[in-house]
Amino acid sequence: MLKPVITLRAFSRITWACLLSLYAIIVTGSLVRLTGSGLGCEDWPRCSDQRFVDVSNAHAAIEQINRLFTGVVAFAVIAAALLSLRLRPRHSSLIWLALGLVAGVVLQVMIGAIVVISGLHPAFNMAHYLVSILLITTAFEMLCRVRRLLRSDTNLMGAKGVDVSTSTRRLIGLLMALFCLVLIAGTVVTGSGPHAGDQTAPRFSLSIQSVTRIHSAAVWLALLTVIVLFARIRRNSFEWRLLSRSLETLTMIMIAQGFLGYLQYFAGVPAGLVAVHVALSVAVWIAALSMFDTARNSVTWRQFVLD
Repeated sequence: MLKPVITLRAFSRITWACLLSLYAIIVTGSLVRLTGSGLGCEDWPRCSDQRFVDVSNAHAAIEQINRLFTGVVAFAVIAAALLSLRLRPRHSSLIWLALGLVAGVVLQVMIGAIVVISGLHPAFNMAHYLVSILLITTAFEMLCRVRRLLRSDTNLMGAKGVDVSTSTRRLIGLLMALFCLVLIAGTVVTGSGPHAGDQTAPRFSLSIQSVTRIHSAAVWLALLTVIVLFARIRRNSFEWRLLSRSLETLTMIMIAQGFLGYLQYFAGVPAGLVAVHVALSVAVWIAALSMFDTARNSVTWRQFVLD
C-alpha cells in the first residue's frame, strides 16, 4: 500500500503551527515566572509527590498549564518531522530542520526539569529562553524555505546579475550579531531583576542598573546600525526595493520595544509590561530574521535558498 504524499502547501500549515506554538510557549513561560508560579509544581515530571497534575491553587495551575502546553509544541514539531519525510519531491533541508525542532524540544524538556530541580536558577532560565529563540529561528527558517520552494526561481526578487553589496551584507551581519547580544543581555537583566518566578529563587549578584545599561547600549547600537543600513540601501535602487519594507517593519517594532523597555524600567518593572516586553523581544528577532531572509533573495546568497 502506497503511503500518502504531502504537498508543500499542506506542509506550510504545520510549519506555521510550529512557529506559532513556539512563540506562544515563550509567552506562557514568561507568565509562569512573572506570576511567581515557577515552583507552583515542585517536582518534575510530576507536579508534586502526590499528584501528576495539580490545579489545586493558582500557582500550580499556571505552571501546570504551561507544562501541558509543551505537549502542543511537541505534537506540532513531531508532526512536522514525520510529514517532512512524506514530501515529494523530498527536500533534505526541511527534514533536517524539522528533526532539529524535535531535538530542540527534547532539550527544552530537559532544561525545564533542571530549572525546577535547581530552584529556578537564573542561568538555566537564561538557557531556557535562548534555546526557545533558537527553536523560533529554526521554525522560521523552515517556513522561509517552504515559501521559496512554493515560488518558482524566476519569481525571486534578485534578478540575474543583481546582488546585495558586500558592505550591505556586512551591515546586516553586524546587525544580527547585535541582536544576539541584545537577547543575551536581556536574559541577564531578567536573571538580576525582581521577577524570579518564586520568592526563594536565586538571583545573579549583579547590579540591575549596570546590566540594564549594557542591555540598553546594545539596543542603541543595533538601532544605529539600522540607521546606517537605511542610509546605505537608499543609494542603491535594487537594495532599496528589496530591503526597505522589511527594514521599516523591523525599525517600528524596535522603537515600540525600546519605548516599552524604558517605560517598564521607570515604572518599577511591573509584571504586565514585562510580559509584553518578552513577547515583543521575539517579534523583533523574527522581524530581523525576515529582513535577513529577504536579503538572501540576491544572487550571492542564493546558495542558501534551495536544496
